[in-house]
Amino acid sequence: MNSETKKTLEKLKNGEITVDEALLAIKKEPFEDLGFAKIDHQRSVRQGIPEVIYGAGKTPEQIISIARSLNEKGASNVLITRLSEGDAEKVKTEIDIKYYRDARIGMLGEMPTPDGIGKILVATGGTSDIPVAEEAAVTAEALGNEVERLYDVGVSGLHRLLSHMDEVMSASVIIAVAGMEGALASVIGGLSDCPVIAVPTSVGYGASYEGISALLSMLNSCASGVTVVNIDNGFGAGYSASMINHMEVKK
Repeated sequence: MNSETKKTLEKLKNGEITVDEALLAIKKEPFEDLGFAKIDHQRSVRQGIPEVIYGAGKTPEQIISIARSLNEKGASNVLITRLSEGDAEKVKTEIDIKYYRDARIGMLGEMPTPDGIGKILVATGGTSDIPVAEEAAVTAEALGNEVERLYDVGVSGLHRLLSHMDEVMSASVIIAVAGMEGALASVIGGLSDCPVIAVPTSVGYGASYEGISALLSMLNSCASGVTVVNIDNGFGAGYSASMINHMEVKK
C-alpha cells in the first residue's frame, strides 16, 4: 500500500475525514513516474478499468516495464493495444502475455467472465474490416463482455445481414465496422433497437480517402442512435460499448 493511501485511511480511521472524502482523495492520488511514462494506478478507482497500454511507438522494454508496474499494483488484466507481432514476441520473453494477432492486442492475465447486462455484436461490411473489428471485439471481451461476431455482411449483399436479424435484434450494443462508403452503420441503425457505435475504416479505393468518406457518411447517418468513433479506432468502440453494456442506474 502506498504512503498516500495509508495517510488517507489513517485520517478516515481517526474521524478526520468522511468515507466520501477518503474515496475522493484516493481517486486523486498521484501517479507512478517511470521516467519515460507516468503510470496512473488510480484509473481503475476512478473509471472502473485500469490504464490500457498503447503499444505503437513504445519499445518492448517500455511496454514490459509499464505492464509489470500495472500488474504489481493490482491490475490483474493488462491490455496492450496496437502491438506488432514482432514486439509481442519480444515482450513474451519477459512477461506472459497472450497475443491476438488480428486485433494486434496483447493481454497479460486471463479473459474475465462476462458480467455485462447483455451481448455486444460486432459486425463488418467486409472481410478487410476484420482487423479493426477484432480490435473492438477483443477489447470488449477483455473488459468483461460477451461478444458475438458477424463478419462480411455489407450492403453490397444486404441479404447477408438480413439473414441474421435475430442477432441484430437481441444485442445490447452493436459495433458496425465498415470502410468504402460506410453505409453499414446506417442500415444497422435502422434495424436495431440498441445503441450503435460506427467505426469507419481506412479500407477502400482512392475516393475513400483512407476512411474519410466512411467517416463522413457515418457522421451524416439518418438512423437515430448511431454514434461514431475515429477512423480504425476499434479500441475506442470496444471500450465505449463495454461502458454501455455495464451501465447501472445511478441513484
